[in-house]
Amino acid sequence: MKAELLDRAKDAVHHFCIEKETGAVCPWGSGHINDTFLVEGDTRYILQRMNRSIFANPLQVMENIVGVTSFLKEKIRSSGGDEIRQTLTVILSEDGKSVYQDAFEDCWRMYYMIEDAVCYNQVQTEQDFYEAAKAFGDFGRLLSDYPAETLHETIPGFHDTRARYEAFQRAVEEDVCGRAGNVREEISFFQERKDITSVLGQMQAEGKLPLRVTHNDTKLNNIMIDKMTGKGICVIDLDTVMPGLAVHDFGDSIRFGANTGAEDETDLSKVSLDLHLFDLYTKGFLEGSQGSLTDLEIAMLPMGAKVMTYECGIRFLMDYLQGDIYFKIHREGHNLDRCRTQMKLVADMEKKWEQMKEIVARYR
Repeated sequence: MKAELLDRAKDAVHHFCIEKETGAVCPWGSGHINDTFLVEGDTRYILQRMNRSIFANPLQVMENIVGVTSFLKEKIRSSGGDEIRQTLTVILSEDGKSVYQDAFEDCWRMYYMIEDAVCYNQVQTEQDFYEAAKAFGDFGRLLSDYPAETLHETIPGFHDTRARYEAFQRAVEEDVCGRAGNVREEISFFQERKDITSVLGQMQAEGKLPLRVTHNDTKLNNIMIDKMTGKGICVIDLDTVMPGLAVHDFGDSIRFGANTGAEDETDLSKVSLDLHLFDLYTKGFLEGSQGSLTDLEIAMLPMGAKVMTYECGIRFLMDYLQGDIYFKIHREGHNLDRCRTQMKLVADMEKKWEQMKEIVARYR
């Protein structure tokens, strides 16, 4: 990290309403979107420079976060919980705002550090996966009566699978890098399954699936795990909190966490849906939800997993066709490898479809 950015982070610290006797400021964590720093002291804080290239309107992002965390704090207090450890606490700037904007027009924000807790980039034990499921289910339950329609859609059409498919089709037709001819089999795979792109959106439009507050990045490393108890205590990284469908949040977790291979695995024989992990996550998610989901939402959980995997696959393939301009790549054909793992996972879900439905039905 450049020394100039660290100096700017040290300056930003002094523009928030915190104890002024702070210690060292140092880079923190492994996130790829925002620049994150730990601020040492008697009380420790997390300071972040928000990524303006991803989030064009940081103030809307923070309005969502402040609204949701304030709502969560009331729920946590009323149940006798610890509001400092069980949800993020936004520290206001000296002028009472949720962000401090510096001379470079960069937006900085600050939270209390959640102490004696850790997050994992990969599943260490099956229990971790279960705890993540329970925590995300509980997150949705606590926000089930929050007016989701009042939240800003900070990334428009983020999980509009039909729109994603149409953008993919345009990328195929334009073929700006001349790559389409080499991936006809992959293109056909998604075209043959285009009917699923409208399933969830149509059900939402018809009022069959309710609009909810959704996290939209339900990976394991967005859950803080208590070091002593091993329990999931706090959902973090709320930048993509928006109105959405609960089945999308469930499905993205399955796509990422119940895959027996890496997301960019080149040996596709290693890629499959682990039904045991699917079972474990379903159990935890529904236990955390505690009856807040409708019967139809629960029944559509397998479809959520399939649609999210399909959607991610077309995004990887579209990026490959357009010259790898969105997802960072580390080797030639990296996005194509990623696409193929999603294809293999979708195909394996299709083979195990009845088993997936039976697992979900067991916990209804």
